[in-house]
Amino acid sequence: MQSLPTPRLVATDLDGTALRADGTVSPRTVAAFGRVEESGSVLIFVTGRPPRWMRGLAGVVRHHGLAICANGALIYDLHTEQIVESHLIAVDVLEEVVAQLRANVPELVFSVEYEGGFAHESDFRLGRLDSKAPDVLRLDAGALTARPCAKLLALHPGMGGDELYATVHGLVGNLVTATHSSGRGLIEMSAQGVTKASALAVLAARHDIKPSQAVAFGDMPNDLPMLSWAGTSYAVANAHPAVLAAVDHVTAANDDDGVALVLEELFG
Repeated sequence: MQSLPTPRLVATDLDGTALRADGTVSPRTVAAFGRVEESGSVLIFVTGRPPRWMRGLAGVVRHHGLAICANGALIYDLHTEQIVESHLIAVDVLEEVVAQLRANVPELVFSVEYEGGFAHESDFRLGRLDSKAPDVLRLDAGALTARPCAKLLALHPGMGGDELYATVHGLVGNLVTATHSSGRGLIEMSAQGVTKASALAVLAARHDIKPSQAVAFGDMPNDLPMLSWAGTSYAVANAHPAVLAAVDHVTAANDDDGVALVLEELFG
């Protein structure tokens, strides 16, 4: 591996990257995160996950620091377990986006991640974590878009993620920032200009850290802005082809502790 200076900031995606396929963090990865913190460098989780999915992971970093959630829309304090900053989609924009998409892709069904909860249309097929959540609401379209949200999600029963992203971006890319991070036809939309990179850049500047002093890890298209921002970027071997083509380096797969392997080299 090329010799690199010890980074002042480590930014890592979670699902598919630092987490194993079963959603757990391996002891090796926990130890590697500890090395980063013990060195005095800043460790930031940068995830598409909402804050309500972060509670079980806060202990991995001893409830210390901040996490970037919902693809940059929400900043979450892991110690207090509170949202400390938000960048939401306004109601008028939300209504316009849903109207445009429903008119042009009628098969779409929608869900919304608010600052404090999640709601979905009746036909929206829930993922593994939300299907078990006790506080998920089922709402009609009018109620769904009645208040600002961190993330609007659109699910198509047949399209793949790459095809659906191109369609959605072409229709409403002037109103919201769209991306995707799962193997199914599910598009995640944030307020215009809000990405993992936009939030990470703000937090880095507060620590007087330059992009050249940062290393980032990811696996899916929602990680691309962050990977482009960081001075050094890594994809895990199981990453999306677009991510593998964009990064500086490729490490082992998430199930083989690829992130930990690199951190052990950088902070050994």
